[in-house]
Amino acid sequence: MTEPADTLLIAVAQLNPTVGDVSGNLEIARRTRESARDAGAELVVFPELFIAGYPPEDLVLKPAFQKACRDAVDTLAADTVDGTAVLIGAPWVEEGRLYNSVLLLEEGRISAVRHKVDLPNYGVFDEKRVFSPGPLPGPIPFRGVRLGVPVCEDIWGADVVECLAETGAEILIVPNGSPYRRSVYAERENVAVARVVESRLPLLYVNQVGGQDELVFDGASFALNNDRFLALQFPGFVERVRVVKWQRFDTGWRCIGAHLAERIEGDEADYAACVVGLRDYVTKNRFPGVVLGLSGGIDSALVAAMAVDALGPERVHCIMLPYRFTSDDSLKDAAAVAEALAVRYDIVPISAAVEGLEQTLAPLFEGTQRDVTEENLQSRVRGTLLMSVSNKFGSMVVTTGNKSEMSTGYATLYGDMNGGYNPIKDLYKSEVFRLSRLRNRWKPADALGPDGVVIPDRLIDKPPTAELRENQKDEDSLPPYGILDAILERLVEREDSVADIAADGFDSATVARVERLLNIAEYKRRQAAPGVKVTGRNFGRDRRYPITNRFREV
Repeated sequence: MTEPADTLLIAVAQLNPTVGDVSGNLEIARRTRESARDAGAELVVFPELFIAGYPPEDLVLKPAFQKACRDAVDTLAADTVDGTAVLIGAPWVEEGRLYNSVLLLEEGRISAVRHKVDLPNYGVFDEKRVFSPGPLPGPIPFRGVRLGVPVCEDIWGADVVECLAETGAEILIVPNGSPYRRSVYAERENVAVARVVESRLPLLYVNQVGGQDELVFDGASFALNNDRFLALQFPGFVERVRVVKWQRFDTGWRCIGAHLAERIEGDEADYAACVVGLRDYVTKNRFPGVVLGLSGGIDSALVAAMAVDALGPERVHCIMLPYRFTSDDSLKDAAAVAEALAVRYDIVPISAAVEGLEQTLAPLFEGTQRDVTEENLQSRVRGTLLMSVSNKFGSMVVTTGNKSEMSTGYATLYGDMNGGYNPIKDLYKSEVFRLSRLRNRWKPADALGPDGVVIPDRLIDKPPTAELRENQKDEDSLPPYGILDAILERLVEREDSVADIAADGFDSATVARVERLLNIAEYKRRQAAPGVKVTGRNFGRDRRYPITNRFREV
């Protein structure tokens, strides 16, 4: 019988896997384990489904993928003959059922398997679609310590941890694939504290980091001792591996002498999430860089800053595409942003293309009045030119529409909506202004862009305009953004009724109009590029409305 241990050295691996890159994820795990071994670690803990990448969605249903993951686990298990064990997540098939599992690898073999019990099936999660729920687990014996290993959602209810505590667990180790959204830190901490209080056990929360399509995982791994003392805090949005010491006392196990990093929150966390999401989408999909239209407006300026922070100036190509409605101020502001960010900047006038299209369409449009159709030709020419540059040189087009525009349909299909990814898709226009001012005084620690002001104040302060006609302003077509965004937040994030919003002091006609715009723009949103999720309810994974939909509140 193994004697109870007095100390345990655990390496916490807050890392960035890539969905589907089984061999690449395995190689990361092998290198990490070797480094942890050299640092004296007895056990290395990886995030949820690390071998597959998270979330694998329907990819995990492919038998060939399941086999590749199992083979990778076997390979990694063989490495553990030298003494340092591994706790790692992978999809696992047993008796014809597919599980979201965690495996303990030690002494060259798979010594224990535990399956996730509570499969989330709300918001961005669809795990019941692909996985079977596991049975309530017991602890895993490891070198004289009984480890309870609930997986992510398993700690959001009481049952799994209660079962582990009642069957003798001494330390809770929680592998996670928990994506970032506003307020998530407080929610995680409240859940973790509740489980610690109920079980009287310390808890180690290991989260992945990095971007996966719309989701960004922030890491921010932490440990709580059984008195709720915060004993470990990793930074957010960056990879970290650290060996932490656990020691047995009369009152139980405690994480001691660990690291407490400062965690960014609020607007800074939103900005960092946008940067990480864009960086990983571009890099993991192997684009050499990005190209975007730099209009002299605030949306494209902020996206350009994010792109440079994510990829470096040498991988960002900005193009101004002026027409006769483009103001001198816009030309100056776009040039100032490009200069501040030190990116390649080209000016490509679009007059010939727009006028050529108008001439081509003239016989069909004879006898009609000029309207939004002709305005949209400008946007569609710009979109076509940017896509042509992308086709020729391989860079991905970044699109720059904010959540206010996506909500109301204030965007042109096959025009300014063209692109492969949108880092500000889940930021309302008011938040775009706020994050632009933030970037002028702060940037993430690992950002590749310059310090200081990169978006001129006059660009932030000027009235927003699409410049598709003379003296056009966004507020010609939309309510002021301060009002619009407040209404949209109530409609989208909270699903409040038109009547309730109006009862709180908003003009009822304005609320009804915004609700109508929101409903009829669903067909555009279905065709929009994916983008970073930062709010509690983004378009796409969180909010799935039918396109054909006749329901209206008013």
